[in-house]
Amino acid sequence: MHDLLVKLYGRADVRPDIDKLQAEGINVRKAMAYEKHHVVEWVMETFGTGWASECDVSFSNHPATCFIATENNKIIGFACYDSTAKNFFGPMGVAEQARNRGIGKALLLSALDAMSQDGYAYAIIGGIDSAEFYIKTAGAIEIPGSSPGIYRDRLK
Repeated sequence: MHDLLVKLYGRADVRPDIDKLQAEGINVRKAMAYEKHHVVEWVMETFGTGWASECDVSFSNHPATCFIATENNKIIGFACYDSTAKNFFGPMGVAEQARNRGIGKALLLSALDAMSQDGYAYAIIGGIDSAEFYIKTAGAIEIPGSSPGIYRDRLK
């Protein structure tokens, strides 16, 4: 698993991706503090304890650094940043039945846009097995020598 680097300045506007999903009944937005338990519970049930722990930390930031995608008032995806480490994007996940609809792209680009607005010039995406999505969607590049990165010596 290696880390990726994404340039945040000079990026295209994420709004067209958000608008397209909204026309299909899918909302992508920042999660609110009062939604923490719903979001973290959904992440736990859908993706496991590791990602739920990181998602939980994102709600400690003010404002929260977690985005969610919803359809019919139900969570179908999430993306966090500044949870495992400062300037790190992730984790991110989309429910299996909602994949291949552009939701992951909108979540990723929304979070990267927020990171840029928070003053970051670059974002790190840590511990990636398959980089293809991030390279294609965000122009990510591999950081040489970044494996195993901060995810070494993990508790099991």
